[in-house]
This record gives sequence, structure tokens and C-alpha cells, in this order.
Amino acid sequence: MDAVAAKTNITKKQALEVISAFLEVVTEAVANGEKVTLVGFGSFERRERSKRSGRNPKTKETIIIPATKVPAFSASKQFKEKVAP
Repeated sequence: MDAVAAKTNITKKQALEVISAFLEVVTEAVANGEKVTLVGFGSFERRERSKRSGRNPKTKETIIIPATKVPAFSASKQFKEKVAP
């Protein structure tokens, strides 16, 4: 929050409110199945995982892992190049 407040010349409280609102909007959109793209940063989306078999590590017994929905993030090309030049 401090870095955002300093970079935008707003108070820390205002920065916290803006970031919290942004995260809430992105979370709600992804939960509703929408894809959220931030140009130059990446995109957030909900992905489906199909039912699959797994193994209980304690008993070594084969179990069925049910299908589920998971959040996913894909970094943009620009973001990847900045992190790993």
C-alpha cells in the first residue's frame, strides 16, 4: 500500500480502499466466469478441472478427486520479459 500511495500521491488509507475495491471487483468477475485482462500485466480467469484419480499418501489407496473450478493467472509477455529478461 505504501508504494501505491507514494507513487500516486494519495494517502495510505485511500490506496488501501482503491486496491481493496479492485481486488473485490476482479474476484467477483472471475467467480462469475468472466476473464479479467490487465494489458501489460496478465489475465485472471476461472478454469475447470475435470474429475481425476489420485492416491491417498497415507494409505496408498486410489481415490477419485471430484471436478472443480480454480482461479488461474496468465502473465502477459511484457510482464514475463520484465521478470526474466
